[in-house]
Amino acid sequence: MITYKELKAKHQAEVNAFPLSAAFSNEQFTEMMTGWGFTEKETDKIYSIGNGCYIRRTDSPAFREMFNRHEQERNRAMESDKTGEGYIYQMFAYELSNNEYGYTCELEATLDALDLTFEQAVQDKRLRCGLNKALKAYGKRRI
Repeated sequence: MITYKELKAKHQAEVNAFPLSAAFSNEQFTEMMTGWGFTEKETDKIYSIGNGCYIRRTDSPAFREMFNRHEQERNRAMESDKTGEGYIYQMFAYELSNNEYGYTCELEATLDALDLTFEQAVQDKRLRCGLNKALKAYGKRRI
């Protein structure tokens, strides 16, 4: 069984290898377009994916497929954790740390990173178990 950290690293490596580019100034935008063989006026050949990042229009299906596959892989990993003490615990422990729960004591950023609501985390027995196990490391009450 793959760990949360391994799956996250695998997905990040795929995103890093994807032909996307970022531009935060007109000069960078021109360089990006030139690098792709476009003029800066050929904006119909690119898509903005937010936060100053762009992909070529022709790469859009592969980009969507990659993120859909990532979501399916995360869902399968969660489904395979029948108790919440494996992958689910790992994902909560990782994201609580990554989102500075020990400092903020706020769950919102962690849940957002996992695309979960508080209601989902509480209502699903496995999610609740994994979250409670992860919160225990911070000396926090169970939910």
